[in-house]
Amino acid sequence: MRFSLYTSIVVIGGMVACTSPKPTDDTEKPPSQGTSFVQDDLSVQHGQALFNQHCTACHNFNENGIGPNLNGATARADKEWLTSFISNAPRMIDSGDERARQLYEKYHQYMPAFTTLSKEDIEHILGFIHKHAKSETKDRNNRPGGLENPVTKKIATSPITLVLKERLTVPPTADNPPLARINKLLAINTGKGERLFLHDLRGILYEIKDNQAKVYLNLAAQQPDFIDSPGLATGFGSFAFHPDFSKNGLLYTTHTEPTGTAPADFAYNDSIDVALQWVLTEWKADDPQAPAFSGTPRELLRANMVSSIHGFQELAFNPLAKPGQADYGLLYLGIGDGNAAALGYPFLCNSPRNVWSTVLRIDPAGNNSQNGQYGIPADNPFVDNGDDQGEVWAYGFRNPNRISWDATGSGKMFITTIGQHSLEEVNLGMAGGNYGWPYREGTFLFDATANPDLVYPLPENDSGYVYPVVQYDHDEGNAISGGFVYAGKKIPLLQGKYIFGDIPRGRLFYAEVADMQQGRQAAVYALKVTIDGQKADIETLAQSKRADLRLGTDSAGELYVFTKSNGKVYQAIAARDTTGVSGAI
Repeated sequence: MRFSLYTSIVVIGGMVACTSPKPTDDTEKPPSQGTSFVQDDLSVQHGQALFNQHCTACHNFNENGIGPNLNGATARADKEWLTSFISNAPRMIDSGDERARQLYEKYHQYMPAFTTLSKEDIEHILGFIHKHAKSETKDRNNRPGGLENPVTKKIATSPITLVLKERLTVPPTADNPPLARINKLLAINTGKGERLFLHDLRGILYEIKDNQAKVYLNLAAQQPDFIDSPGLATGFGSFAFHPDFSKNGLLYTTHTEPTGTAPADFAYNDSIDVALQWVLTEWKADDPQAPAFSGTPRELLRANMVSSIHGFQELAFNPLAKPGQADYGLLYLGIGDGNAAALGYPFLCNSPRNVWSTVLRIDPAGNNSQNGQYGIPADNPFVDNGDDQGEVWAYGFRNPNRISWDATGSGKMFITTIGQHSLEEVNLGMAGGNYGWPYREGTFLFDATANPDLVYPLPENDSGYVYPVVQYDHDEGNAISGGFVYAGKKIPLLQGKYIFGDIPRGRLFYAEVADMQQGRQAAVYALKVTIDGQKADIETLAQSKRADLRLGTDSAGELYVFTKSNGKVYQAIAARDTTGVSGAI
């Protein structure tokens, strides 16, 4: 007996449905052989439109991504089973269906039921997959030495239990799950007290007041070309307030727009398709103290992307920089690779000549950029360096989704990076650093021309790359959430710790800041969680098969945990160890 490696996946509303064939003998007839799939042009085109809307953010026909490779799926999985699974995946997985159970154990993710998707829609999606997969069969170089479990040491469970208290639920922005797509929580101190903000990827920036979310800026309404499909990280990507916001009223956002909406400041050869555009915008508030934004937007820069994932995922100002210091008022922008490496365009990544797969550092108040809308700081590492882009501060990131700084003394800058199929990373920010992607993933070699589901040992004379100080592999989690050094005073047990988590599985981790040193790996520990005195996991809190975990802090450095899919926000109010409660609020 053998298990076929071919699998199929469909992603609806940002959630994952995995399908896989049953174990078969080599001589057994493939389950879908002879099965009829719709192949007329109109049906396949409709299926392609649905596929592009719901699936391409996670999957293609070349390699495993968030879920498995679709190549050959319809030839090796039963059509009736696929159709039933797409329609109601949780029911089949929870019922003990063997094929569904195996895939859940492998990928640790469910897809919610999508009974509103018609049988004809599913027929057309499968028809497109069937037709497209036949033309995507490619030979892979079976490079020896691949590591299926690169980090063999398991993450230890800490004796610390984090106590959470529900603080609020953000209003839904959709009628069907996920009801909300909250993504980033950020506090500013205006001199007249704290203001706490939280945004929804569907285009809303909220201010949290008295445990209620009030609309501060409806970005979607003010940007006529705004789109938030096909889901996941598209839409309203990130936001950051200028450190002098209370005086100058400047706010910065990123969002997505359709292909060709406007000429891109950063583009590539027109033989490569453009999936969408990411836009960085400056907003100037008429009254920075007003409870709702009114004012004017100004576009700073725009970039084309080869797919809908890994775009302008993060915006941040260094909160430790003081007026007069070189870093004060400079904006960091994390740009993913747009899935360029996996789609066959690795030359767009890992180079300061391009903006993809980088962290940029720009001066919003300057004008010496190519388009004249922002400045390029003179102390950036690649300024006046041939064909390099002066905006680039560091490069070689697959998806630099969160940036934060340690305000408790070390001043370290942390950049979390979501991996391909093996490793999740926490990196220390270093100007000019090459963080490896797509030639490295974690502290391992990555080879997209071999088996992209695996990583390989580093070569003997390895040099030139900056490696993470924390990493975990995909038997522990699937996508890192980003994190923060606890800077509060109410929970002493968390002091000195960098707290982070895993998005799909909802696990919470920490590493000791003192152990996070360049050139070595810090130990990772898993936190336990309770709410209302009961042991809980984040998936239970999310009331979803996918946790969609995110973290944030207030201006005092206290920790918040929230679940993107249902809009619930929790505050960490205490931490317990074997000696009792410490730091209860």
